[in-house]
Amino acid sequence: MLYHSYDLFQRSMQSLHPFFELNRQFHANTAELFSHSYYHKIHKTMVAAGLDVTKPYGKPAFNINKVMINDLESPVEELTALSKPFCNLLHFKHSDKIARPKVLLVTALSGHHATLCKGTVECLLPEFDLYVTDWKDARNVPVLEGRFGFDEYVAYLIEFMELLGSNAHIIAICQPAVQALLATAVMAQTDNPAAPSSLTLIAGPIDTRVNPNSVNEFANRYPREWYERSLLHKVPFGYAGTGRRVYPGFLQLGSFMAMNMSHHSSRYQQYYEDVFAGEVASAERHREFYDEYLAVLDLTAEFYMETMDRVFREHHLGRGISTWQGEAVDLGAIRKTALFTVEAEDDDICSLGQTEAAQALCPNIPNARRRTLMQPDVGHYGSFSGSKFRKMIAPQIIEFVKQHHQQA
Repeated sequence: MLYHSYDLFQRSMQSLHPFFELNRQFHANTAELFSHSYYHKIHKTMVAAGLDVTKPYGKPAFNINKVMINDLESPVEELTALSKPFCNLLHFKHSDKIARPKVLLVTALSGHHATLCKGTVECLLPEFDLYVTDWKDARNVPVLEGRFGFDEYVAYLIEFMELLGSNAHIIAICQPAVQALLATAVMAQTDNPAAPSSLTLIAGPIDTRVNPNSVNEFANRYPREWYERSLLHKVPFGYAGTGRRVYPGFLQLGSFMAMNMSHHSSRYQQYYEDVFAGEVASAERHREFYDEYLAVLDLTAEFYMETMDRVFREHHLGRGISTWQGEAVDLGAIRKTALFTVEAEDDDICSLGQTEAAQALCPNIPNARRRTLMQPDVGHYGSFSGSKFRKMIAPQIIEFVKQHHQQA
C-alpha cells in the first residue's frame, strides 16, 4: 500500500499546483509596483516553495537541437533508432556528413532518467556519432511486455551494438558499467563482429568488495527477503504498468537525498534566499538542476533484485562467477577491445578502485590498449558532467576512443 498512498498524496499535492502558478503570475505582473516591499519578497518566496512541493516532476527532455563544431553551429536531430519495451535507443544525428566514430552511451538505470547525462551528451556530441540509451519508466510498461532483468539488460546492449555495427564504441556511466563489461565479454566469446573497439567505464561498481562504502554496506545490511518485502511494490492504478512489481523511483530518490541531506538542505536554503533577494540567475540554475534531479523512474523488481544480488551482495564479476542466460562469462575472452576506466576521487557512490578493478579482471587486453584515470576533487556526478568533466575527463575519453577507432 506504500506506493498507492504515495501516489494518492502526489496527485493531491499536484492539484494545488495551478493555485501557486496563478500566484506566481500575479507577482510577476505586479513586480514593478511591489518588488521592493518586504511583503512581496516573503510572499514570492512562499509561492516558490509551494510550486516546488506541488510540481509534477515528469520526464525531462534533452532539447539538444544544435552543437558547436569548429566554432560553427550545427543542427542536431534526435531520432529513435530502435524502440524496445523497456528502452528507446536515441540517435543524435548531425546535419553534416562528416564520418565520426559511432558511440553507444549507456546511461544508468538507477532511478533517474537518461537526461541526467544531458551534459555528457552535449560534450561528446561534436566528436561522435552518438547513440544513447533512454530507459523507460517501468510503471509505464504493461505487464504483458514481460520481465526485464539483469540478463535482458545485457541482451539489449548487445542488440544495440549489433545495430551500430563493427568498429563502434561503448561509454558506460555508473551502474551499467557492469552490464557493458559483460556484454563486451559475451560478444568476445562468440566472436561477434559488433564487439566494441573500445570500452570506457565511468564510476561503475565492477567490484564492490574494493573499498566498500555506505551504499555497499546497505546492500548487505539485511537478509534478501527484507529488501523484497520493504522496497518492492506494485504499480497503482492509473498507469500502463498497473500491477507490475517495481522498485519505486521515489524510494531511490529518498536514498539519494538522505546520503547528502545537509548538502541538499543548504542548497535549498540558498535558493530561497536568492528568490527573496531577486537573484534570478542563481535561482534559475537551482530550478534547472532539481527539475532534473527530482524526476525519477521505477525499476522492475527483477532488475533491482538481480543487480543487488550479482553486483552488491555476491560480487559475481570480482569472483569470476558471472553468467549470462545460464552460461559462464569469461572476461579473459576480451582481447581486442581497448579498456579505459575513469574514477572520481570524492565519489561517495562508487568508491575508488571499484571501477579500476575491471583492468585486473580483463588480463588479456594488451597494455597498449589500457588506460586508467582518477580525477582529483570530483564527486560522482562530476565524473560524467560539469565543468571538470568537460575540461579534464571528456578530452581524455574522446582521445582514447579516437585512438582506438583509428587502430581498428
